[in-house]
Amino acid sequence: MTPKIVHINTVRGYRGGERQTELLIRGLASQNVRQALVARRGDMLARNVRALGVEVREVSGGRLSVIGATRDASLLHVHEGRSVYAAYARSLLSGTPYVITRRVNNPIRNHWFAHRAYARAAIVAAVAPQVAEIVRAYDANISVTVVHSGSSGLPVDAAVVEAIREEFAGKFLVGHVGALDNAQKGQEFIIEVARQLERSEPNLHFVLVGGGADEAMLKSMAAGLRNLTFMGFKNNVGDYLAAFDVFILPSNREGIGSILFDAMDQGLPVVASRVGGVQDIVHDGDNGLLIDPASPDQLREAILKLRDEPELRRAYGARGREIAKGFTSEVMWRKYLALYESVLGTRVERERP
Repeated sequence: MTPKIVHINTVRGYRGGERQTELLIRGLASQNVRQALVARRGDMLARNVRALGVEVREVSGGRLSVIGATRDASLLHVHEGRSVYAAYARSLLSGTPYVITRRVNNPIRNHWFAHRAYARAAIVAAVAPQVAEIVRAYDANISVTVVHSGSSGLPVDAAVVEAIREEFAGKFLVGHVGALDNAQKGQEFIIEVARQLERSEPNLHFVLVGGGADEAMLKSMAAGLRNLTFMGFKNNVGDYLAAFDVFILPSNREGIGSILFDAMDQGLPVVASRVGGVQDIVHDGDNGLLIDPASPDQLREAILKLRDEPELRRAYGARGREIAKGFTSEVMWRKYLALYESVLGTRVERERP
């Protein structure tokens, strides 16, 4: 029988990890791989994947519901941490092998259950070498490989881009795309820099695309600022990236910061924190500028440097576009397909379309 890959991602909301899950499923679907997704009921990931014609099993997110939804899998691919334990239980019940993608660079929970669940995985795929190092430090016996995230190939509508530029006519647009999760993404530092520059640099404008749990708090912090706009969650992220002059990601922590691939794909110079796997993407002085986390002064100076040096912006943007060619979603899904086959010990035969 043709092997069936069952993906598990029961996170609420739609962030970088969910986008990467969808990109992988989309790529495998293009090869007619037999697969299904276990996702949280009613969430955006479930809707998007169902629109691809791929089977979706919507669950509450509890372990028992995930265990029940995975009984026919040949191999499980867990895309987020909380469902690792359900995959472990399913493996104990039926011997089903599972792969874990580790997307974050924070330590794994130091608990006997977590140790057993990670140790039983056929392999852990880390999105960056720095994340792989954390897994190895946790348990040297865990089999770990690196599979980088990929760019999304976001569509761009020139007319919409022009409309965005018109909305901020005459402004140098400093853009940020990310969930409004201040502890991770450090949006407070963007607000701090905007406040510092509001009077001295009236032509600079900060645009934040995304929603999240910290939206109310961050908007309160930015109250009264005329040089910063919260756009909320947008489906047409590609249009906003194409409208920006510079992209910034002042995160406190990142596994890899996959949105950087999309920014680079649009030819944007980037400013990003020197955290996690970001240094695999942003090469300081080559395609952008790296700053220390929680360093608004460094963020401010990097933005002003790129604003004042258009030739440098163009050079960084062109170099970034070249680097992004090595981090496409196709590169990613082909690596995962090879990984599945190595775990199963057989070719993942393609279904007939």
